[in-house]
Amino acid sequence: MSDVESIPLSALQHWCYCPRQCMLIHAEQAFAENVHTLRGQAVHARVDAPGVETRAGVRAARAVPLWCDRLGLIGKADVVEFAGDGTLYPVEYKHGRKGKTGKAAKAVHDDLQLAAQALCLEEMTGKEVNVGAIYHATSHRRREVAISAALRVQVEETVSAIRLALAAGKLPTPVNDERCRECSLIDLCQPAPLAEHERQRVLATRLFSPDD
Repeated sequence: MSDVESIPLSALQHWCYCPRQCMLIHAEQAFAENVHTLRGQAVHARVDAPGVETRAGVRAARAVPLWCDRLGLIGKADVVEFAGDGTLYPVEYKHGRKGKTGKAAKAVHDDLQLAAQALCLEEMTGKEVNVGAIYHATSHRRREVAISAALRVQVEETVSAIRLALAAGKLPTPVNDERCRECSLIDLCQPAPLAEHERQRVLATRLFSPDD
């Protein structure tokens, strides 16, 4: 993948949450703060500082650089835990509380980012990574995530989709739903006005189209 520009691991999470948000950030280099981004930065303040500590026989490394040449991914893991038997266990930090199973299922974008980290670790170390965790800072609880075959396939499909979007050089259509209310890029994205413009265009097309 040396002749292909690397994709940041965070782009997979952004794409899964909203393709337009992903392209605004990673193609247009757009960024804006809101309460959610600031909370996220506060959570990552500690794990963004590289370091290693050992507790109960488990060595935990913070801010671990990651890459996967096969997929052209690059980034870092908040924490990677190394058990005594050599097992690797990536942990991704998120603000907020650990939700119920149904709510956690909606946070597949977090699981996708964790799975991508696992694939990087596997290529870098030659060891299988079958399980990781999302650490929810507000509730101080972990949600364990199995790095399943389906999740691995989704990582590869998402990487391909991002590369196609980057090559096309065109912003995806706004989603204009409940996700937009929490997005820091809502003022740059303008989902509601663009959705209304598209609705008017479709109505006009139908109005002036000849009868079949």
